Amino acid sequence: MKPTKTTRVASIDALRALTMMLMLFVNDIPSLKGVPHWLFHAAADEDMLGFSDTIFPAFLFCVGMSVPFAIDNRLKRGASQFSVLGHVLWRSLALIVMGLFILNSHTCSECMSYLSYSLLMVAAFFLIWTAYGNTVLKDKPVVVNTLKVIGVGVLVGIVVWCDYSGKHFETGWWGILGLIGWSYLFTALIYLICRRKMKWVLVAAVIVMLLCVLNSSSLIPHDWFARNLILSFLPGGWAEHAFCMAGLAASMLLRYYKGREANGRLITVFLLIGVVMLVAGICAHQYWIISKIQDTPTWLFYCLAIFFPLTAAVYWLMDIKQHTSWTWLIAPAGTATLTCYMLPYVWYPVSDALGLHLPEGWWYGVVGILISLAYSLIVIQIVRWMQHIRLVMKL
Repeated sequence: MKPTKTTRVASIDALRALTMMLMLFVNDIPSLKGVPHWLFHAAADEDMLGFSDTIFPAFLFCVGMSVPFAIDNRLKRGASQFSVLGHVLWRSLALIVMGLFILNSHTCSECMSYLSYSLLMVAAFFLIWTAYGNTVLKDKPVVVNTLKVIGVGVLVGIVVWCDYSGKHFETGWWGILGLIGWSYLFTALIYLICRRKMKWVLVAAVIVMLLCVLNSSSLIPHDWFARNLILSFLPGGWAEHAFCMAGLAASMLLRYYKGREANGRLITVFLLIGVVMLVAGICAHQYWIISKIQDTPTWLFYCLAIFFPLTAAVYWLMDIKQHTSWTWLIAPAGTATLTCYMLPYVWYPVSDALGLHLPEGWWYGVVGILISLAYSLIVIQIVRWMQHIRLVMKL
């Protein structure tokens, strides 16, 4: 069978790169002082949509947008649906495992240093999930499998040592990557079931949003089994899955209108959806506060009111006007996203252990914001170099 060229949509890569850059930024700013409160996460009971509260859902939205392209590209290359399902399960498991290890990094710091834990954890992740197919080891399966087994052994060793020391691994809230893994699994399975039937994907996305509303309401009593059966069988609450499903729906709409060369209609539809989500957010605000921590429908709808018009704007800029040069600086964050996410788990413990800190006065106001932005861009450029030497992770 003749190999099929992988299809990429420039706007999706750009959105993912921009979101990853901003995730590095918002993860670095909590130590800043003298900066606007709206840049940070809102407190659990605070009725506010902080800038930081929009980044994680934006990433989930991008994950959902990537699902149909990733799955269809594998099928076009001759993979069976069974093997694609296996790949989906493997990717989900990998994200969940990484999420749990990152979540437990501070819990287990009493049985081994944070530096030792982080370095062992990240080294194991790279041993297991490096894209060996792009390296000199691609034709050496024995060496590759040995390295992966060593990586698994390191992770098992961390769990055993922490358990022996009295610090048991916990699922907790599953961590960022864990929640992404569960949301990806749900969304990918929905797509495998619906396969190119756009109306069923749209219906499924609406149902998931309604489940988010139902989960936050008192329509189903907490002591009734249906609440646990329907609303709580997936971790994280339905808002996370709704963001991912909204991204899947956006991707299906994008592909539908792009295939018919109806770009103007696509942008109009995305803008209208943004308006509908804004109205839904205003209505939901009468009943729930805006809260990322509480997974409120208000948070869901207001974020989607931003994401759909933003996607339309980036699509117009990247895929219609072909203005792609502006993404060069952050491009690695869109193609080696997982590697970008992992590097801070090396930098922060190493810098803490060695006392590598900028003068305290630099962490205030505009100067601190610029330093955090520069840090994000530096991480991305390191990943660019890692791509050049073919040392990146791939699920």
